Amino acid sequence: MTGPDGQAHGNEWLGNYGERVAADWLRAQGCRILARNFRGPKGGEVDLIVRDGRLLVFVEVKTRHASTRIRPLDAVDKPKQRLIERGANAWLKRMGTRNVPWRFDVMEILVEDGKKPRVNRVRDAF
Repeated sequence: MTGPDGQAHGNEWLGNYGERVAADWLRAQGCRILARNFRGPKGGEVDLIVRDGRLLVFVEVKTRHASTRIRPLDAVDKPKQRLIERGANAWLKRMGTRNVPWRFDVMEILVEDGKKPRVNRVRDAF
């Protein structure tokens, strides 16, 4: 994958790039980013934790090349969902309350050399 800087990059770069694109897109939609790459003390991980009005949203970002035949959402299988849920529970425990509206979203980022990334937000994905 060639990045906007014209350099060739690997999968780790692609994932980080997709998370930056998703965070920027969410900010443009009026969301506030509370955490990036949150890791719970007993396992669990969440790519982005955002505030969308009163709603707390735990966001998994999946970035793929536009030529892929598999939808990024399909990569968020049951084991991955459990990992995200553990991270979300750790965040809620840290807040000291579960008495806040929340949900799980998946951000699909599709990239293609020389083009602006396409973003799709799947609300209440699981």
